[in-house]
Amino acid sequence: MPIRNPNPLDEVRKLHKFKSHTRPTGSALGVDLVDFFKQSVARRQTRLVKIAECWNTLVPQILSEHCALEGFANGTLTVMVDSSAHLYELKQLLLAGLDQQLRLACKSTGLRKITLRPGRWYDGDNQDDRRLRFSR
Repeated sequence: MPIRNPNPLDEVRKLHKFKSHTRPTGSALGVDLVDFFKQSVARRQTRLVKIAECWNTLVPQILSEHCALEGFANGTLTVMVDSSAHLYELKQLLLAGLDQQLRLACKSTGLRKITLRPGRWYDGDNQDDRRLRFSR
């Protein structure tokens, strides 16, 4: 029986066949992603826009500069205030009737409660040095 010299190109093809992995392709995400965006993000964003507009019209500008609307879930708006002095002033305004005005103005969004919490959403102490901080 004669010894056959293998073709080097055949050997390379054979090695390539064993070394390469074909991964099954999944389904396209486009339709699912658009549906998720419409159900979760777009609906929530329209609610927050309405609340933010009411907040900017009803809350004094001096206090509004020291506040950030942090989140809106289950009818509760969470507002982050950067200093305890501004937190106290805003709490007094809410108790004096601003809370009820905001809830009436944002009734269509489902706003039922406003929660204040101390915290900073920016880096830097000076007004000019304020840069947004993304910690979560």
